[in-house]
Amino acid sequence: MTRRGAALEVAVLGLLHDAPMHGYELRKQVNALLGWGRILSYGTLYPALKALTKDGYIVADETVVPEARGRRAKIVYKLTAEGKEHFAQALEDSGPSTWDDETFGVRFAFFARTDAASRVRILEGRRSRLEERLDNVRKAGQRKRDRVDSYTLELQRHGLESVEREVKWLTELIDRERSGGYPDADSTTSTDLNTTEK
Repeated sequence: MTRRGAALEVAVLGLLHDAPMHGYELRKQVNALLGWGRILSYGTLYPALKALTKDGYIVADETVVPEARGRRAKIVYKLTAEGKEHFAQALEDSGPSTWDDETFGVRFAFFARTDAASRVRILEGRRSRLEERLDNVRKAGQRKRDRVDSYTLELQRHGLESVEREVKWLTELIDRERSGGYPDADSTTSTDLNTTEK
C-alpha cells in the first residue's frame, strides 16, 4: 500500500470510529482532515472504501432516506470490531512512515488517541526529517545562489522559512508532551482503547 493509501485508510477508519457516515460526508470530513492543499476525489475514496470493506474493516449498509423517496438509497459506512482493532494498531505505529508529508497530518489529527510515547517519537522523527531537509536545501542553495534568478531565490527563502516554522512548532509540541502534554489527550486515549476492547 502506498503512503498516501495508508494515510487515507487511517483517516477513514478514524472518522468512522467516531460515527457512521455516507460517502459524501466522509469525503467532506477527509478533505477537512487533509487540509486545504489536498482534495480527495471520489475516484480515490470509493476504491479505498471498497478495499476496507473487502478486508472486513468496515461494512456498507444501504439506507433509504424518508424524504428522498424515488432516489437511490445512500450507503452508510460503519466500522467493524476488526476495523477498530486495525485502527488501534495503526495508531501504535510511530516509525519513519509516520513522519512523512503524506501521513504526518493524518496521524497528528488522531494524536488524542495515540499514547504519549508514540506521540513524542512521531514528533521527534518529523522534526529530525525536516531538519535534515533544511540542511540539504541550505547546502544546495549556497552552491546554486549565483546561478538562479531573484524569484527562484525568493521561492527558496519562502520554503526555508516554512520548514523552519514547522521545526519550531514541533519543538514546542515535543516540550509540551514531555512536560505532561495536553490535559485531555491521555484521557481520550484510555477511553478510546476501552471502547476498542469491547
